[in-house]
Amino acid sequence: MLTISDKRYDHMEYRRCGHSGLMLPIISYGLWHNFGENNDYETMKDLCITAFNLGITHFDLANNYGPKPGAAEENFGKILKDCFDGYRDELIISTKAGYDMWDGPYGNWGSRKYLLASLDQSLKRMGLDYVDIFYHHRMDPNTPLEETMGALATAVESGKALYVGLSNYDGETLDKAIKILEARHVPYIINQNRYNILDRTIETNGLYLATQNYKKGLIVFSPLAQGQLTNRYLNGIPLDSRMSQDPRFLKPEVLTQTKVECLNALNQLALSRNETLAQMSLKWLLRNEAVTSVLIGASRIDQLIENVNVIHSPDFSSDELEFINKAIEQLK
Repeated sequence: MLTISDKRYDHMEYRRCGHSGLMLPIISYGLWHNFGENNDYETMKDLCITAFNLGITHFDLANNYGPKPGAAEENFGKILKDCFDGYRDELIISTKAGYDMWDGPYGNWGSRKYLLASLDQSLKRMGLDYVDIFYHHRMDPNTPLEETMGALATAVESGKALYVGLSNYDGETLDKAIKILEARHVPYIINQNRYNILDRTIETNGLYLATQNYKKGLIVFSPLAQGQLTNRYLNGIPLDSRMSQDPRFLKPEVLTQTKVECLNALNQLALSRNETLAQMSLKWLLRNEAVTSVLIGASRIDQLIENVNVIHSPDFSSDELEFINKAIEQLK
């Protein structure tokens, strides 16, 4: 049985979350996959304990993570009770609301009704009095932005969240949201968006610039492009891969022959650095100090260890960065 190590802070690095007092580990653990109702509970416990022993203090969830929706929060709540009693003040726990969660017109998007009800449900599932960060999970094109931001303000004022964040916003909407939150003195400190070597949308949609201008933290998900930036797809689509078995989030048509060639070129560079493609892809993100933390979704203990070891890998040379950019140019 795994136990919590007294050496858990020996090797992890922590970065300040924008212009705030909160620091996050540069690698955080996301529970999007691998914590649903069909996953093995003992494995889930071991993964969380291992993550904490590696210095990962931040666990990121959302109301709809599963399957079924809510299952990840329920399982994490059990893990907190069984394994982390007495350690709550060493943990950063975040959750989100914004995607479809329950039937009817009040279980989705960004209304005050939905967000505050969802937060109450999340706290109950996890057995918590508060979360450290509560995010609005996606932009709502129909609800007034003032209402959504007002709900985030209430979450903090009620003591149910210490900080708030915004996820999957573009730069233009983010700019408007920040002005509302700052006028209400809400402790909004972080943005969460997809970012990886293959997907650099935040560099062009205004999000990255807004994050910098307003001195907010940036935590990125899908750093390995849901497995594309690993050795899994170097020879096409394996039968036991997520792309083959569950194409809802990773469709087979994205793996073109040109992309396979690009991945193999990147893999050769990684090997020359004595790294795996996954490690090099994480390091590419962490080289940028504007990235506060990178969310990983490891399903095995060895993956967790491999990912955290990237902290000690060498910096990139200018030639290596140029090689990566040229490889990606093939995909445009």
